[in-house]
Amino acid sequence: MNTVAGTATGTAPGQGVRRWWDAEGGWAPADAAGTVLVADSWLVDEGRVRGLDRHAARFGAACLRFPGPATDTTDRFLRAVAASLPARGRWFPRVELVQTGPGTRLRMWLRPAPPRTATVRLWTAPGPDRRRLPAVKGADLDHLAALRAAAVAAGADEALLVSPEGHVLEGATTSVVWWRDDTLCGPPPGPGLLPGITRALLGELAGTAGHQVVTERATAADLAGVPVWTLNALHGIRPVTEGLGRFQDTDVATAEHWQSRLAALAVPAAAALIPVVNP
Repeated sequence: MNTVAGTATGTAPGQGVRRWWDAEGGWAPADAAGTVLVADSWLVDEGRVRGLDRHAARFGAACLRFPGPATDTTDRFLRAVAASLPARGRWFPRVELVQTGPGTRLRMWLRPAPPRTATVRLWTAPGPDRRRLPAVKGADLDHLAALRAAAVAAGADEALLVSPEGHVLEGATTSVVWWRDDTLCGPPPGPGLLPGITRALLGELAGTAGHQVVTERATAADLAGVPVWTLNALHGIRPVTEGLGRFQDTDVATAEHWQSRLAALAVPAAAALIPVVNP
C-alpha cells in the first residue's frame, strides 16, 4: 500500500500529507481538523525504523483510554501505516487518534523529518508540571508545544518539566537520563512520566553492555556534576550543553558511540512486527 508514500514524496520540508484510515481498510484525504487525543511518531531513515513495534504498542494502549476504534481496527491501521512508509529519504510520520465531533478517527500524518541536532539546551518551565495525562503521548500536545516555543524564545531548544517537589521528569518532547560514572540513571516510571521508547532501548543496550541501569529522583542541583542526555525518536541521544547537569566536549563522542548502537537497531519498516494491542 503505497498511496500515502507516493503522494508525500514531493512535499516541501515542514509540510506533510494527512490521511484518514477507513474502518473498511483504506485511506482517505484528511486535513488538520479535530482534537488530537493520542499521538505517536518515529524516525524513518531510508525505509528503516527502530522500535516500531513498541511505538505501535504504546499508541494502541493509549487509545484504549478513550472511546474509539476497536483494538483490531487500530492494529490494522498500524500495520497499514508500516506498509505505506517510504523506502527512501528521512521521514517523521505521526499516527493520531483524533476527536472529530461526536466520534474519533485514526489519522496518519506523513512528515519530512527535520534535521537531527547533536546537542540540546534546556530551559526549565516555570512551576510544576501541569500536564493532564503525562503518560499519554499527544494528550497535552498544545500545552507542550507552547512550552517548547517558550524555551526557544528564551534561547534554548527544549523545555524541562519538573515535579512539584522539584524532581527532574522529562522534556516537552524528550526523555531525560544521566550518567553517574558507569551507571545509567533516570526518573522512576509512573503515571507522571511518558514511557519513552528510546529510553527503554538505550537502557537495554546499556544493560547488555554491562552497565547498571537504575532509577532515582533527582533535582537540578543533584545533577550539577553529571552528564545529562535527552532522548527521543527523532534525534536519538543529545548531550545537554546548557540548563542541566555538566557538559564536556568529550560527552559528544560518548553520546555518538551509543547513538550508533541505537541506529543499529533499525529494521525495514515494512518487515517490522506490529503486534495486536490487547486491553
